[in-house]
Amino acid sequence: MAAITFKPKQVVKRLLASLSPRALDVMTKRYGLGESVDRMTLEGIGKTYGITRERVRQIENFALSAIKKSDAFKKEHAVFEELNKLVVSMGGVVCEEDFLMHISKDESTQNYLFFLLVLGDQFRREKEDENFRHRWIVDDKVSMKVHEAIRELYKTLSHEDLVPEGEIVASFLEHLKDVSEEYKNEEITKRWLALSKTIAKNPLGEWGVAESHNVNARGMRDYAYLIIRKHGSPMHFTEVAKSITSVFGKKAHVATCHNELIKDNRFVLVGRGLYALSSWGYEKGVVKDVIAKVLKKEGPLSKKDIIDRVLKERYVKENTVFVNLQDPKMFKRTKEGKYALA
Repeated sequence: MAAITFKPKQVVKRLLASLSPRALDVMTKRYGLGESVDRMTLEGIGKTYGITRERVRQIENFALSAIKKSDAFKKEHAVFEELNKLVVSMGGVVCEEDFLMHISKDESTQNYLFFLLVLGDQFRREKEDENFRHRWIVDDKVSMKVHEAIRELYKTLSHEDLVPEGEIVASFLEHLKDVSEEYKNEEITKRWLALSKTIAKNPLGEWGVAESHNVNARGMRDYAYLIIRKHGSPMHFTEVAKSITSVFGKKAHVATCHNELIKDNRFVLVGRGLYALSSWGYEKGVVKDVIAKVLKKEGPLSKKDIIDRVLKERYVKENTVFVNLQDPKMFKRTKEGKYALA
């Protein structure tokens, strides 16, 4: 967490001291500055007083204006400068939630900090939209370039892509034009990426399209896919279930996990309880199906060649392959001693 030299609650109390009782109460309710950390809506406050939401807005705007004209506000100049420097040090544009969490994990303290950002003329807030989260900006030029780079990066990603963090950072920086080199470090770049609602990171630290199953995993099959993909080679379904529980904190019953893997075309059974990904080139089918596929593609082959090729696709014993070769309905031996399709 970032160290700040001032106490937000004390600063805000000094700033609010000049307000009338009603204005003070409205600001306290509106920004969650009292015993309750919940921020009330204009409508909610209006109902409390029996006035319209527009009248509450007028009281709020008048109170903000009055604070900015007060001597107390001038005396706190150093506080706003310190906050400004902190935003600049984090990239000039910051995700609201991340910035407040960076300073304090206490929700009440976060409300006081939020209020200070609202008061400071250096800070401009952009509300959440379909592409970006709530953010605070002190450098408009940098902000514009960051937003554009995120949009361009998103266009390069398909729903299936999963990109290691180092690569996504490098790709993002390629799209980022004419931004000071001091900003171009990994920490700031990841903070900028956190502004996006269209690009996100999954629990395994891989980046992709936020709404894809690879990033926003929605169930056992998605969790299993990410686990096996990260593992990089076939896994037994019992190991997959254990890993889902340890990595995602989701209780995965072994039998349920096995059933889900059987039903999904992303997974191929390649041995006793062993599953691989179809995206690795594995195809569904029993050992006989694999032998038939090999012979159809390559023509007659020796017993050794067939066994070698099948063992690249199935984790079985050599004798299992040989036994399956003896099915006369599917395979025959040629005069040269090779095997071909019947």
